[in-house]
Amino acid sequence: MRAQSLTLAAAGLVLLAPAMPPASSPALAAAGAPAPRQEGSVRAADLLSRVRACTPVSRGRYRTDDDTPADIPVCGAGEAVFWKADMDIDCDGRPSTHCNSDTDPLFSDATAYQQSDGRQLSAEGLPYIVVPGVSSIWNHREHGVYGGSVAAVVYGDRVQYAVVGDVGPDDIIGEASYATAKALGIRPDPRGGGTPSGVTYIVFKDFRATPIESHASAVEVGERLARSFVTQTQTQTQTQTQTRTQARTQEQEQEQEPTWEEAEPGAGVE
Repeated sequence: MRAQSLTLAAAGLVLLAPAMPPASSPALAAAGAPAPRQEGSVRAADLLSRVRACTPVSRGRYRTDDDTPADIPVCGAGEAVFWKADMDIDCDGRPSTHCNSDTDPLFSDATAYQQSDGRQLSAEGLPYIVVPGVSSIWNHREHGVYGGSVAAVVYGDRVQYAVVGDVGPDDIIGEASYATAKALGIRPDPRGGGTPSGVTYIVFKDFRATPIESHASAVEVGERLARSFVTQTQTQTQTQTQTRTQARTQEQEQEQEPTWEEAEPGAGVE
């Protein structure tokens, strides 16, 4: 998880590599990444039509980077929560060809959640998103969001299913794994990739991929929930919410939240 903004990180790399500006549109962001096929059959336009209006569920707002204003709320929409932000690149977890201490100055070899075999997640291999740490702004567990929760990430006309795989600072939002960015056509370079805006993160409450590292499970569950999400009525939403309240309370009692602590400048943290 990024402890600093990409802007600050790039400043520290001026002698190591030329800074690369983040892409500002789907067309520009696709440079250097293969154009992905649509994942599933639910269209981006249909998902976005369900998240036009924001009913805030967070008590405050988040920044997208250290040097930006706090203006991003977490919103509720029936059986999902969502936010609209930028995308910074998380390259943490198991070292790989494109995600390691050489390619990422803020690299950490651990993620907040682990695979079913105990190994760290692979940012290069697994599409996942990062949620802010629990704070007075928002407690994701109170809204049915846990490690492995399934999300639909929308960028332009593309939809990518992912899981909640890491936890970041408690006041910053808008980050996903190398694999998520690449699948959406966003430049995945942790040093200068990502995109400054235009990404919608929709996380479905109380549903997880099993196991967390199974992208096939994330797609299967995500496609089913996305289809229901774009067609459900307000009455259906209220009924579903009531029937899950007790189960969610039990989940909160069982799961322990990973902590995030400030690191020395230039160090990757979890």
